[in-house]
Amino acid sequence: MRTAPTPTPLNMALESSHAQWWEVLAALGPLAILIGAIAAAAIGAFTLRQRTESDALALTQRREADDRSEWWKRAQWALDRALDDSATNKALGLVTLEVLARSKLAHAEELELFDIAWEAVSDPKNGAADNDSTTGTSSGTEEIMSEQPTISGGE
Repeated sequence: MRTAPTPTPLNMALESSHAQWWEVLAALGPLAILIGAIAAAAIGAFTLRQRTESDALALTQRREADDRSEWWKRAQWALDRALDDSATNKALGLVTLEVLARSKLAHAEELELFDIAWEAVSDPKNGAADNDSTTGTSSGTEEIMSEQPTISGGE
């Protein structure tokens, strides 16, 4: 009967060099965790940057919308005054419209509306240039209108 050869140091070295697949997989575990952590950190940083930019854009848009809303409230007030029967109120409304027309918040549509209102007030058929019945003098609105014939050409 034959007996198994006794292990020699050379035989032991050869046997230990052949690792099983699960041993190789277990040895790569920490590397896989490191790669996963790096990927998660990169995705998190990208998401954070994108969220910060999105929040900043939303805040800018909200601020602009609020500014335009307030601008329009002032424009409505000025239009109401410009179309008022009182010469003082007309003058105040027209001067306010002129200031609002120079704002960067004024768009072409609003400036067209201002021009229409300006023409309605300055049209002699509407009585804007009528003399004041008590003093016999022209209203202050006529002076303002002669200085600024159109609003849409604002600075």
